[in-house]
Amino acid sequence: MGVCVILGSKSDFEKAKRALDVLNDFSVDYEIHVASAHRTPEHVEKIVKGCKHEVFLIFAGLSAALPGFVASLTERPVIGVPISSNVPFDSLLSMVQMPKGVPIAVVGVDNVVNGALMCIEILSLKYTNLVEKIKEFRNKMRDKVIADDKEVREYVRS
Repeated sequence: MGVCVILGSKSDFEKAKRALDVLNDFSVDYEIHVASAHRTPEHVEKIVKGCKHEVFLIFAGLSAALPGFVASLTERPVIGVPISSNVPFDSLLSMVQMPKGVPIAVVGVDNVVNGALMCIEILSLKYTNLVEKIKEFRNKMRDKVIADDKEVREYVRS
């Protein structure tokens, strides 16, 4: 069970760390690589063809061709995480405008946590032990919102 994480460049690593933390929290195995659709296409192909994991989580900025290129090499799910740059939506638009027949799932710009969670939800279809972990995660989020609500209301009352 696991996720193949590919970063379009090493500069994406700082943001990607939060996704890796989520995968670790859920005890999901992963491998991580740096590869470029434009500069190292043979390296990308070697990674994808040699990968034994069920889902790909791809971080890319600028033209963000990497998720689409990976999707063209596999029938497994590909989740794209657009990474912001000077033009914050270029990578998002590049990912969501994939041609028919080569889909990728795309989360919000820099939303690395949702990218990891989407991988975990896909894996939970096969690995049902993840379902309870997802429920626990969501319960913790719910409890935090309820606690925040109480704290804010108490502050206003005082």
